[in-house]
Amino acid sequence: MTAPRTSERSAAPHVDAGRVHVCFAYDIGQAIDLVAAERRITADKQRSTIRHRRRAPAYFEYAPAPLRVTQPVAPLRIEAWGTEALVDAVLFDFGAVSVRYSIPLHGPLVELRTLSDALYDHPGLLAGSRAVVRQLLDAVAPAVSRAALADLVEDYALYHLERLSPGCSPAELLTDHRLLLAQLLRAENVLLSPQEVDDALSCRIAFGPDDLTVIDWNAALVVGPGAEDVLTVLEFANVELLELRFLDDRLDEALDQSYEVLARRFRGRFGLEPGRGADLWRIGRLQVDHAMLYEGVNNALKLVGDPYLARVLRLAATRFHLPDWDASILRKLQTLDSIYQKLADRAAARRMELLEWIIILLIALSIVVTFLPGAAHK
Repeated sequence: MTAPRTSERSAAPHVDAGRVHVCFAYDIGQAIDLVAAERRITADKQRSTIRHRRRAPAYFEYAPAPLRVTQPVAPLRIEAWGTEALVDAVLFDFGAVSVRYSIPLHGPLVELRTLSDALYDHPGLLAGSRAVVRQLLDAVAPAVSRAALADLVEDYALYHLERLSPGCSPAELLTDHRLLLAQLLRAENVLLSPQEVDDALSCRIAFGPDDLTVIDWNAALVVGPGAEDVLTVLEFANVELLELRFLDDRLDEALDQSYEVLARRFRGRFGLEPGRGADLWRIGRLQVDHAMLYEGVNNALKLVGDPYLARVLRLAATRFHLPDWDASILRKLQTLDSIYQKLADRAAARRMELLEWIIILLIALSIVVTFLPGAAHK
């Protein structure tokens, strides 16, 4: 059942200029040496920076700057639209890659409902983006620590409406076409309830009267010219979500392994447990690896110099539930640390017990030796 258009206050405007950017985030390793990776890539590349629309101090930037690679790809047809023949891939030093496809927009805004529905879990874009990442990984593998393309992927659509006609301000668009915008963000053609519409449009922000950003869990809508900085921040938020999900999954596996070690029965003579040192080393390595990845993701983008973009990122973090992922990861890191401490304490206790037995045996041996024949003459 398609949504009736009579619920809108006026005819939907026409998109004169715009694009939808479809982003796919992947994890390809523990870390990437961006300098070494840059030397190995022959495609068009540059260190990615944020092009500011507003005044911002020089220290507001990525740390370190990601590597953006632009390369040709075969265009894909999606309903009546087609992707551009170039694709951008951004490599981050903490082991993530974001692939961005761009689709030019021109036509009635109402038709974007069909496009958003077609883009949802589009198999061609997913397969194409994974092929781009595999090709990149083959090229830069020596610069990647523990290189491996993870199965997990996080996709996100960024609808950028640069110019609409007839003249329609972002405030009017949000007021008069709420249902259409909610359907676009949720990739739904069915009639949505008022509560669903309100929820889809609840996370929004604007810098001036001529721009608007609405952030939802599946897609974001950016209205106004020159919004590359906002698009870049939202693309990074999608990468951050991917890395937090990936880290959470890895911590689950690490905890399962640690629980098995902790529950292992004592074996060996004198209460010794073979392999305990190796177990402690492995769990300690897991702690360090996961803590470094967590810090790398959270410290990759410095937003203290631009309050507006900082608010955009906080809004995206709220919609993506990043604080909940953070809390889950910190809790699991603490649990992993607790298991490590228990194993270390138990190993120390076993060593002390062994030393006590050695001392007892030595004392007993010294006593026995005194009663041996001839011992008194020595």
